[in-house]
Amino acid sequence: MAHASEYGRQPRVLLVEDDPQDAFIVEELLADSGLSVRLEWVRSVDEARRALTALRPECVLLDLGLPDAHEFSALSAVIEEAGDAAVVVLTGLADEQAGMAALTAGAQDYLVKGRVEPEWLGRTLRYAMQRKQAEQAAVALHAERMRAKENERLERGLLPTPLLHSMPIEVASRYRASRGSATPGPGGAALRGRASATLGGDFFDVVESDDKVVHAVIGDVCGHGPDEAALGVCLRIAWRALVLSGVTGAALLRQLERLLEAERPGTEIFVTMSTLVLEPDQRTVRIWRAGHPGMLLHDGDRVKLAEPRHTPALGLPVEVDWHEEVLELPKGGGITLYTDGLFERRLPGAPARWLGEEGMLELARRYAHLDGERFLDALIADVESVTAPDAPADDLAVVHLRWKDPA
Repeated sequence: MAHASEYGRQPRVLLVEDDPQDAFIVEELLADSGLSVRLEWVRSVDEARRALTALRPECVLLDLGLPDAHEFSALSAVIEEAGDAAVVVLTGLADEQAGMAALTAGAQDYLVKGRVEPEWLGRTLRYAMQRKQAEQAAVALHAERMRAKENERLERGLLPTPLLHSMPIEVASRYRASRGSATPGPGGAALRGRASATLGGDFFDVVESDDKVVHAVIGDVCGHGPDEAALGVCLRIAWRALVLSGVTGAALLRQLERLLEAERPGTEIFVTMSTLVLEPDQRTVRIWRAGHPGMLLHDGDRVKLAEPRHTPALGLPVEVDWHEEVLELPKGGGITLYTDGLFERRLPGAPARWLGEEGMLELARRYAHLDGERFLDALIADVESVTAPDAPADDLAVVHLRWKDPA
């Protein structure tokens, strides 16, 4: 931030000085300093406010003794409007202590009139701009670290460790945020996306109740951002608590919709969801589907698309009676649940073409012989490979459930 080459142009310096003689001296000193800048001169705090908005300078040279300011009011006003600009204050010979106080109040440096040499002035402005840039970088880094920690907390809430006790079921899961790199997740699951990613409200959970019934859910809060992610965490935790309390099916969805309507930031927010019950006979799956995409049904080395009847999503202004559907699971078979981020992918070329669930199914069939972990990795890699490079990718969650082979 200190010199012209970092901006591709001369840095702009705003001088706020009511005395024309002092302003002339500053101009002459800058001309001899070796620092190439574009100097703009204003005479009052009000003029400085307007100039800061219009010019967006890299540095402000501020006289503390302006006639329309009292004590440090000029400094406060300039810092408030300065944005990215460094602020260097000018004090009189009798006010050097004011310069020290200005540093505490937020200025990057101070100079005493009558004691400034050209080289010193240039070096002071250059270092002040560098110091301001370093401060901003530190603030941005701290904010990024805080966002990373918040993302980690939200991901842990959205993507829990399955709560299984005795039932022989294998669970594999993957999550990818809108952007980001792979990171290890809870329970060994690979989570995709992290600090720089845009979290959405995709969530899932798997629990076993006391009657040896396995329950699973996958859901998607419309929209992206911390509010949607936090709402997804809220619904996921509520789902687990209700299931472990014995609430299932349509009654479960009604309670979750009530919670959604109470917690969502706006009435336009809705949630798609599928909640499943895998019976101990290992062949019967009961499904309630609220506006959510279908699922993949695995039978040995084959996979097909299963789309049980669904009713509207949670949170829509319509009367809904969610229906139960029963799915027969092949012996040793499995189910893959997913959110729309897995198949709503734009393919390369024009006009725009989309992968869709049928296109995703064709990719899935290539890897139907693989176990759950490798199946998910291969499928997601293929989906991403066929996505247009410049196309935005929604966040996605995928869960694979399969009864273990007794052998």
